[in-house]
This record gives sequence, structure tokens and C-alpha cells, in this order.
Amino acid sequence: MTTRQVSDSRVVGAPAQVIFGMLVDPAQHPLIDGSGTVVAARSTGPRRLELGSRFGMDMRIGLPYKILNTVVEYEEGALIAWRHFYGHRWRWQLRDLGDGRTEVTETFDWSTARIGFLLELVRFPGKNLNAIRATLDRLVQRYPVPG
Repeated sequence: MTTRQVSDSRVVGAPAQVIFGMLVDPAQHPLIDGSGTVVAARSTGPRRLELGSRFGMDMRIGLPYKILNTVVEYEEGALIAWRHFYGHRWRWQLRDLGDGRTEVTETFDWSTARIGFLLELVRFPGKNLNAIRATLDRLVQRYPVPG
């Protein structure tokens, strides 16, 4: 059986609550997005996400489009994941290291996708892994680890 998720981790120089604060505020997602596809949060959505929140994003892959996401996993300060109508998820896990640093793991999980085979066919997992790495690098640039 093949794994239907890709992920990567980085240690960043900020407490977990600071990073979590960015993740639960859709307006801040374009600030760290390494894919180049996240343009802006839709103005009609919630300002702070929680389990069950639905939020729209303005996106662009060549042409502009809009996407509606739903928060499907949530643990205050430690975990948030959202999916859209195709069912695949973007998951963020935070592990506070206790000294102002946090291990951040981002995962693209298509095990729950309705069209997982199509995502694999167009090589989305590999593209998303590259985007995850770029996003985590941007997060480290924003919050460098001291030393």
C-alpha cells in the first residue's frame, strides 16, 4: 500500500501560539505560502478559524479561481487541517519545543480525496511537497531560529 501523503518539518524561532495564530487567520496565509497560488482570504469568511469553520480563498494557478475550505481537524495551539470539496487535506502540526522554538510540520494528505488517482496522475503530490518545503522555508525566514 502506498502512502497518500507528503510532508516536511522545520524548527522555527517562534512559540507555537504565534505560529498557530497565523494559521487560524486566513488573511495571513498568503504571507507564508510557498506555492505562489494563495492570493488572499475572501472577505466574507471568519477572521479566526476553528473546527468546522468554512473559509474562502482567492487562488491563482495560471488563471484566478476561488476555493472554499472547511476546517476538519483542530487542536488549539497544536493542530489544524482543512479540506475543500475534493476531500484532500492540508494539515499543520505544531510541537512547542519550550524555548521559543516550534517544530512545524505541514502535510498534504490525499488519502481522503475523491479523485486521488487524478492528483497522482498530474503529479500534485510532488508539486505540493515542493510547495510545502518553500512554505516552511518562508516561515523560518519570518521567524529565524536564534543562534
